[in-house]
Amino acid sequence: MNKIMKSHTDSDKQEEKVTSVVNRRYFLRSAGLATSMGAIVLGACKDDDPAVIPGTGDAVDLGSGDIGVLNYAYALEQLEAAFYAQVITTPYTGMSDTEKTILTDIRDHEIIHRDFFKAALGDKAIKGLTPNFSTIDFSSRTSVLGAAKLFEDTGVAAYNGAGKLIKNAEYLLLAGKIVSVEARHAAVIRDLINPKTMDFAGDDIINADGFDKATAPADILNAVKGFVRDTITGASVGK
Repeated sequence: MNKIMKSHTDSDKQEEKVTSVVNRRYFLRSAGLATSMGAIVLGACKDDDPAVIPGTGDAVDLGSGDIGVLNYAYALEQLEAAFYAQVITTPYTGMSDTEKTILTDIRDHEIIHRDFFKAALGDKAIKGLTPNFSTIDFSSRTSVLGAAKLFEDTGVAAYNGAGKLIKNAEYLLLAGKIVSVEARHAAVIRDLINPKTMDFAGDDIINADGFDKATAPADILNAVKGFVRDTITGASVGK
């Protein structure tokens, strides 16, 4: 009897584990649908080598008005796409198949976002930035997922903070779709770090009213400046 009960318990645990993995994979794949359609419409596509982002370490001015906001988002998406491309190119020690699937899906989403903004901006787009990931140990799961958590949480706060600066309703709608995907990324990364907890809605990212935090562009650019060799100026974003 005890053996039968133990067998059922082990089976239940395995089923729960598989269900959790399937659900995470499903929601990540579903999250890319809206933005991938937008990317197709604008003729955006993946690079042959998504890890390569050219740049010379120059000063970069994001511009003003809605163009400045779009370039701001484009800059952040460049960094995220480059980061996840590196993560998949050089997997950390002990990366499971499930983790690789999730991180690959996120990489693909970020590449779509990056290419979307590049295509939308056309000749108004800033140049390719030069990332600086020297402080990240890509062989360490803790280091990589910690950096992923920072990038995703920062990305959500950045979109939320920039939304009020967008004047064009169509741009605002697109930004709203993309931030919803970034929020899903943030949730699944936090779940990988602390499985089956409420960390996906922690007090560090949710304010007293239950909303994701919104952070001004100047504060976001200051937070990520250590991850890019270029000097980014965003004083006129949204103005």
